[in-house]
Amino acid sequence: MARALIIGCGAVATVAIKKCCTCSEVFSEICIASRHRENCEKLAQELRPNTKTVITTAAVDADKAENVSALIKQYKPDLVMNIALPYQDLAIMDACLECGVNYMDTANYEPENIDDPEWRKVYDKRCKEKGFSAYFDYSWQWAYKEKFEKAGLTALLGSGFDPGVSQAYCAYALKHQFDTIEEIDILDCNGGDHGYKFATNFNPEINLREVSAPGSYWDTDA
Repeated sequence: MARALIIGCGAVATVAIKKCCTCSEVFSEICIASRHRENCEKLAQELRPNTKTVITTAAVDADKAENVSALIKQYKPDLVMNIALPYQDLAIMDACLECGVNYMDTANYEPENIDDPEWRKVYDKRCKEKGFSAYFDYSWQWAYKEKFEKAGLTALLGSGFDPGVSQAYCAYALKHQFDTIEEIDILDCNGGDHGYKFATNFNPEINLREVSAPGSYWDTDA
């Protein structure tokens, strides 16, 4: 049974936390942590009456590895799940390495300070190489591969919906449901109408970067 520290309490994190609480035999204890503890506690109070999972909450500034490390040492989780912002991936990975804890996230790292002159040079160079207007890749986090291997730890990256779960659904459909599949469109959407014209399903800034970038796809006939 896992004791998990879940960092994040936004829209995506809330869905993930609720799902974890339906699997109490796996997630026996969770600590919900974010910058604003009151949001975590509000969600915890909603969930506690309907789950066997023991839920606690904490405040943490996940931009700072030392703050995450302190919380990890206090809570002693088996797994740290970053379901907050991808800008915080590396800080949380550093904390996990320091404390000897497994890590997972839902989105690949991208530095937040793209207006910094030094980082902008790297960003523009990579965008030009890839022909992208917005740059996303796992090279920043893959650089941690050897460190996690030497520490005997697992770092599971990009375990979000797409890419992530949707890939598993597509593979299952091709293997078990269809003889052939020519094309699959994946649509991000909210669970219902919340009254806004633009329905962001997670961080609005990341959404805007993604929809302004060229789409990525696999061509199985190539």
